[in-house]
Amino acid sequence: MEKFIITEAGEDHLNHVPDIEKAILEAASVKGTGLAKRSAEYLTEKIKEGKAVIAITEGGDFAGFCYIESWGHEKFVANSGLIVLEKYRGNGLAMKIKARAFRLSRKIFPGAKMFGLTTSLAVMKINSALGYKPVTFSELTDDDQFWKGCHSCSYYDILFRTNRTHCLCTAMLYDPEKEKSGPLKGKLLKKNGKRVVKMKTKLKSK
Repeated sequence: MEKFIITEAGEDHLNHVPDIEKAILEAASVKGTGLAKRSAEYLTEKIKEGKAVIAITEGGDFAGFCYIESWGHEKFVANSGLIVLEKYRGNGLAMKIKARAFRLSRKIFPGAKMFGLTTSLAVMKINSALGYKPVTFSELTDDDQFWKGCHSCSYYDILFRTNRTHCLCTAMLYDPEKEKSGPLKGKLLKKNGKRVVKMKTKLKSK
């Protein structure tokens, strides 16, 4: 089984930005992903700010990525752009990347509510395992800058027509006041009847 190094992205990983941009662009172009496009400049900024998590193979090849965004004066935080290259899918890598991004988000923004919008069942399962709950759009940030980020999504017309109350995406929220420990629940991401991701029952902020 392929082994990966999952870590906070830094200056040493800037050479992977073109691969990250391409992977997100290709995923965003597929109907049904609900993923917004992001420029190389934007991704570079996130890495330099220490607000991104990257997965690379032991050989140094890019495998997956996720970045952190804050909204509404840092009252809301989103782990966005979760992407795993197709050839590395099926072994729990997305879960590991998202869990690392979750811990990093809680470290940087300990009091913020964490939320996400997705059409992906796999992402919904990961979010649920991290303690996120399905909510209405009214419980998310009202920061216009966040919603502008949806412009590049193929479903934006639905969001616009409904005055940001409905979309094909499912809204999910983690409230630190209600979920003190951030539990990881159940046995997730099985392959051929075997558990391929071994996670702790609780996420601890460092």
